[in-house]
Amino acid sequence: MDKNPLQPEAVLLNAALQAARDLGLDTQLEQREPKRAAARAGAVVRIGRRGKGQQYVAEVRRLLRPANLGATLHQLDLQAAVHDMPGLLVADYINQDMADALRKQGRAFLDAAGNAYIEQPNVLIWATGRKPVAKTEAPQAGRAFQPTGLQVLFALLCHPEWVTLPYRELAARAGVAHGTVGWVMPDLQRQGFVADLKGKRGTRRLFEGERLLALWADAYARQLRPRTLMGRYYVPALAGWEEWPLGQYGAQWGGEPAGALLTNYLTPGELTLYADKLPGPLAARYRFAKEADMGHKAVVEVRHRFWHFPEDEMAAPCVPPVLVYADLLATGDARCIETAKRLYEDHVARLVRQV
Repeated sequence: MDKNPLQPEAVLLNAALQAARDLGLDTQLEQREPKRAAARAGAVVRIGRRGKGQQYVAEVRRLLRPANLGATLHQLDLQAAVHDMPGLLVADYINQDMADALRKQGRAFLDAAGNAYIEQPNVLIWATGRKPVAKTEAPQAGRAFQPTGLQVLFALLCHPEWVTLPYRELAARAGVAHGTVGWVMPDLQRQGFVADLKGKRGTRRLFEGERLLALWADAYARQLRPRTLMGRYYVPALAGWEEWPLGQYGAQWGGEPAGALLTNYLTPGELTLYADKLPGPLAARYRFAKEADMGHKAVVEVRHRFWHFPEDEMAAPCVPPVLVYADLLATGDARCIETAKRLYEDHVARLVRQV
């Protein structure tokens, strides 16, 4: 019996490379799981034809969905920049809509079903419409990446120094039960994200912040974000949204409007606000409607504010940048992903690169 069986991601990578060979491409796995600085790639592969080809740094992702596509692409971009080579997205299955979006952005991809987009000098592979050959099991990411665990991780990513807080205080700020922190911390220690410096008690800190953020953003989009939606409403127009006095109603901007305010780059296509409950007076003032009609076509999402940070942060115009970043990526929209990249460099990177 093989004492060192391949991990599911390695099996997936092998299957995708075989599917590429079936399309007439030459493939070679040159390095598995290369590490450089904080970036971790799934592999470095060479793909081409007739002795000529291109090196790619690959991001291997099981259960790729529109909700976590943005987080996956940003992680791939970070790896590509660090390793100084183009990125290759490898997945179990990429549906037609995602394939079209990836090709439009010029992003190379392969999946295990045989769908692919590879463009090089004298090489063009564009194959879509092939169905997945088998159902993929969800990756086991540990209890820390379950919904309430993700709330704890959110608090730690926003404030890495809180890793030293008593469990009860951290739980209160994350909006979870005390016992939740009690099982999240050991799981983070097991995965190498939390440890005591030189084994000394009282010196606990976070490690590998960039990788932790990438995993959190992916899991957040799939597991926690859908639970935060309290309602989707329609208003007559988005013009003048910057003047909405959210603070008077205990609410904060998130998503696209927060991205616009923090980067001065994006024009929101819809509005997202976070609050403890639907701010009724605000909804009445701006004529929220539950159904779209001729006079109500602009979208406003109201999401639950699940955290309990210090008062000055809860009164800020926008939710924490880590959440804005994740929400923008979760849209899967190219302009939102670009805004998320800018937000990452300006507001988020300093938090995760210090750990």
